[in-house]
Amino acid sequence: MHTHTTHPSTPGSVVLDIGETTAALIIHTAPEHEGLEIHVSPTHRPQQRTHAAVRPRHLADRTIHCVLIQPLPAGDYTVWKDDSTPHGTTTLTGGSVTEYQW
Repeated sequence: MHTHTTHPSTPGSVVLDIGETTAALIIHTAPEHEGLEIHVSPTHRPQQRTHAAVRPRHLADRTIHCVLIQPLPAGDYTVWKDDSTPHGTTTLTGGSVTEYQW
């Protein structure tokens, strides 16, 4: 059983932990996905998964719903729709933030 904070974040409340060989992944979703746990794994190691829950992020001019997963080693990742079905893939580059649309 995993517990996640699904309370909204506010501007300036998230600190990114990225570096030369690590990256962050933001997965944008629709508001109705709030609370959904989204899993990702290195493409060639599907059993090595990490996850986070969709939550609202209050920005200065709008609210978005997304997952932030970090730090992740740079490389190719599978975003999982469910335990056995890939939603898609994305490539993370060290020192940067990659955005993915759910």
